[in-house]
Amino acid sequence: MSLADWDWRLITEESRPGPLNMALDEVAAESAAEDGTRTLRVYRWAPSTLSLGYHQDPETIDWDFCEREGITVTRRPTGGGAIYHDDFGDISYSVVAPAEELPGDLMESYELLCEPLLDALEGMGIDARFADEERPAIYEPACYLRALHPAHDVVAGDGRKISGNAQYRRKDAVVQHGSITFAPRTERHLSCFADPDATTEEFDERVTSVREQSGIDREAAVAELESSLRSWVSSHEGTWSDRELAQARERAREKFENPEWTRDGDDPL
Repeated sequence: MSLADWDWRLITEESRPGPLNMALDEVAAESAAEDGTRTLRVYRWAPSTLSLGYHQDPETIDWDFCEREGITVTRRPTGGGAIYHDDFGDISYSVVAPAEELPGDLMESYELLCEPLLDALEGMGIDARFADEERPAIYEPACYLRALHPAHDVVAGDGRKISGNAQYRRKDAVVQHGSITFAPRTERHLSCFADPDATTEEFDERVTSVREQSGIDREAAVAELESSLRSWVSSHEGTWSDRELAQARERAREKFENPEWTRDGDDPL
């Protein structure tokens, strides 16, 4: 069977705090493992959030700057460096499905689940593709300045990164989530780090955005991503159940807002 033969729900763009966004991914994975619920979602981060990679050293973060500027900090279950998710400048998505319905090979699964992302970028007028491995890291703590890799990064036609993506497994389900840069906030992004060796010029030479590449507005970009996800597997518009929302809010409080997880990477659950 193909993925389109299954029933999928699409949860269109919603604004959530960073810890709740990560908790919803986990709860969606549990729903997929327990009863086969397959979820596509588009979301934004409100307030703006710095998400740390799973193995991120907390000493690399300027916690005082984030607190002063009202930037929430949480930690992702996926690797890589930290990503600043601006409430306006970032468009995020997740794909969640039972693991048994997806290829067992990580790269094969990753490329399959990136199909709607690449189709959406094409619909936005952007010539996008997976990165090659020829560009070394500029600044390791920042995800968008680490070494480019086809297993995580999508670049525009000029070779600059426009989307970062990652995958993890939880309770017999696969979660793939990603972030598209709609409009960069370079100085604010770099200021989240305690010792930002990279310059704004280096960042802008490595990273591009939907607005720079195509000129469309954010609403049109979100609509294109949602349309691509919808047509990819003939999904229907859906919502979170009351049970899922309650579980996610509890998970956010107990884990993704917890300094034990955010600062140290130790899962309190």
